[in-house]
Amino acid sequence: MFNMNTDFGSMVFNDAVMRDRLPKEIYESLNKTMLTRVPLDINVANVVANAMKNWAVEKGVTHFTHWFQPMTGVTAEKHEAFISIEPNGGVIMEFSGKELFRGEPDASSFPTGGIRATFEARGYTAWDPTSYAFIKGNVLCIPTAFCSYSGEALDKKTPLLRSMQAISREGRRLLKLFGEADDVDVLANVGAEQEYFLIDQSMYDKRPDLIYCGRTLFGARPPKGQDLEDHYFGAIKPRVAAYMSELDETLWTLGIASKTKHNEVAPAQHELAPIYESVNIATDHNQLTMELMKIIAPNHGLTCLLHEKPFAGVNGSGKHNNWSIATSTGENLLDPGSTPYENARFLLFLCAVIKAVDEHQDLLRISVATAANDHRLGANEAPPAIISVFLGEELTDILETIKRGAEYEQKEETQMEIGVDVLPVFPKDTTDRNRTSPFAFTGNKFEFRMVGSSLSIAGPNFILNTIVADALSQFADELEKADDFLAAVDALVKRTIVEHERIIFNGNNYSEEWVAEAEKRGLLNLAAVADALPLFTMDKNIKLFEKHGVLMRSEVVSRAELLMENYVKTIHIEALTMIDLVHRMIIPAVVDYTGKVLDSLHKKKNMNISLSLDTSLEAKLAERLSGLSGTLQRDLDRLEEAVMQAARCSGATESARYYGTEVFYSMQSLRGSVDELETIVGGNDWPLPTYGEILYSVK
Repeated sequence: MFNMNTDFGSMVFNDAVMRDRLPKEIYESLNKTMLTRVPLDINVANVVANAMKNWAVEKGVTHFTHWFQPMTGVTAEKHEAFISIEPNGGVIMEFSGKELFRGEPDASSFPTGGIRATFEARGYTAWDPTSYAFIKGNVLCIPTAFCSYSGEALDKKTPLLRSMQAISREGRRLLKLFGEADDVDVLANVGAEQEYFLIDQSMYDKRPDLIYCGRTLFGARPPKGQDLEDHYFGAIKPRVAAYMSELDETLWTLGIASKTKHNEVAPAQHELAPIYESVNIATDHNQLTMELMKIIAPNHGLTCLLHEKPFAGVNGSGKHNNWSIATSTGENLLDPGSTPYENARFLLFLCAVIKAVDEHQDLLRISVATAANDHRLGANEAPPAIISVFLGEELTDILETIKRGAEYEQKEETQMEIGVDVLPVFPKDTTDRNRTSPFAFTGNKFEFRMVGSSLSIAGPNFILNTIVADALSQFADELEKADDFLAAVDALVKRTIVEHERIIFNGNNYSEEWVAEAEKRGLLNLAAVADALPLFTMDKNIKLFEKHGVLMRSEVVSRAELLMENYVKTIHIEALTMIDLVHRMIIPAVVDYTGKVLDSLHKKKNMNISLSLDTSLEAKLAERLSGLSGTLQRDLDRLEEAVMQAARCSGATESARYYGTEVFYSMQSLRGSVDELETIVGGNDWPLPTYGEILYSVK
């Protein structure tokens, strides 16, 4: 029986454990490193490593691993036993500070985007003391960064850590001008809401497209999808509830504060939301959450799908990245307070975010650019590819008043009237939660809604941290020279509003009118990955990353190449899977069923049934099957030809554009033919579980 008081964080070498097990001076030295990022002495590391090993062994651990996040988007680990051989042939359990500090996994097969030659196998993992070690199974997992022999980042964590330093450094400059002490830090915090699907494992096992691609490549819409919206926040089914309960308890032992769970809009879709924490810890925890979601599902006869669009025609899954910045003393710098107009510090930091988003729309779009997410963006469950900022009515009015130089008239606090006497009356929230906005202010944070459900949040957040750090840097450069600080803040806020008001939009982002309006405003509309990724390596972006020490030129180029390569490979695998499924499963099923129909027609002829055979059910069905079979073959030939032609593309950009157009359109045509055939081939003869069977498989 799980006990929240004793079991929460029980598998984490956290602050309480360190305080209890480490000598006071060692604990204080480690704590200083975690808070101020000063290097840790090897002698301190030796003591920490020994205490960590003893704690882990007491819990049945036999191995340790440097747990890291390569550019594959998932985590990686190499397990090492705690054993050393003694001269007498015995073994002892050892773990040194050197082993804690650094590991050397074979890095030759990890994607690097050309950052080094394949034969250069050496890569280093370096302990990240700001993220607690934890136990998974019988393994002590030590969160680490992953870099090349020459120190170039090969992972998702390193740029994130660098971006945290950047926003801390530039934020502190502004806080100092507002009179804060030198030791007050600026921290980025995140809460990542995770959407996912749960289906019966037996259904998953019968769908090669789900196994190979994570999404269904074929599937006609079922008679009932999400039309009635009866699944949203509905009663959770017993099997799903049991799964959620085991997942919660496992996450809680790892110190992951999973707080909210509910059914989402689509059948078989659900959501989990944690409590806010430091962006670095939140990233580690979200990677662990996704891993455990998949591991735990089979315990309940389920499979967890994290793809952004596993089923066409129903809502896909996102990951709402709730981002804010706060001081190390606990003040949220994006909290307007009771009088936001008079809160100069809030308005300045708010304007920094607005400026950052406007000037770097391309980078925010790139941070969520994947083949999977392209299926979701712009559909009715996700914002479009056009970046804009939602502020809500009151904040927009305040900024408009400031721009005009007028005096703002504070609106009276309105009360929410529910119309039931026994229910309490409470203040109405002045900011609506605009579900169509890609970047919405929701009271004291920004919700970046474009992030895909399978993505690591490291990418979007290192971009967010960096672009906001740059805006803060420009503000600090100007204000540090000011003779009259408050007057300079007022002038800077006014100018920023005027220069960047085009990015603010509080309306319906789904409307055609907004697309036209966005174009008039000069906003980017990067609809597909192939449109967005080439902008990553623009000089302005490379200079931005180099200025703040987040990425070197070679690291930017390598990441752009990797993202483009992953996009092409994803569509290529999907196309090959489609071709394979049609050849091995769809065509044989259609031929067999057509044979049955023709046999029935032939039997009627032999029985001399006095029915016009040309207008009989079998005759009409045979004719329709024949026509669709011909279309199917033509679409299959077209897709096979497109895949062959793709090999002739020169360069990553040309290849990505070809796969995103010719190959993808050919796939869509083939899908249309197969999905129509699914609706007329007998249920017992169709080789794949249908959408209706899959989405309603969990009772």
